[in-house]
Amino acid sequence: QVTLVESGGGSVQAGGSLTLSCAASGGDGTIFVMGWFRQSPGKEREFAAGINWRGDRTDYVDSVKGRFTISRGKVKNTVILEMNNLKADDTAVYYCIVADSFSKLKRPIYWGQGTQVIVSS
Repeated sequence: QVTLVESGGGSVQAGGSLTLSCAASGGDGTIFVMGWFRQSPGKEREFAAGINWRGDRTDYVDSVKGRFTISRGKVKNTVILEMNNLKADDTAVYYCIVADSFSKLKRPIYWGQGTQVIVSS
């Protein structure tokens, strides 16, 4: 069993920045493929960003490219999502995820509880 704990959500004005962090624990010592999904009010949950276990491959939904950066933390199985130039449409609950592989990022096997991001215009 793998447990994911997110932190860093909050409220910010449009154009501002926030950084989300996630730490995964458990498993068998594997370095996980990790990422983030998000769910805005009234919308389906969507993939936002992901990173492979080495940290040298990333993927983003088109709407956040150039504004969000995902990276691996210094501690094993941690991931950071830097969000810049935030827009009202980025308002969502952000969920940290673990996937079996980079090609399966959009079909996670573990989910965090989520952290709220509110962007006011």
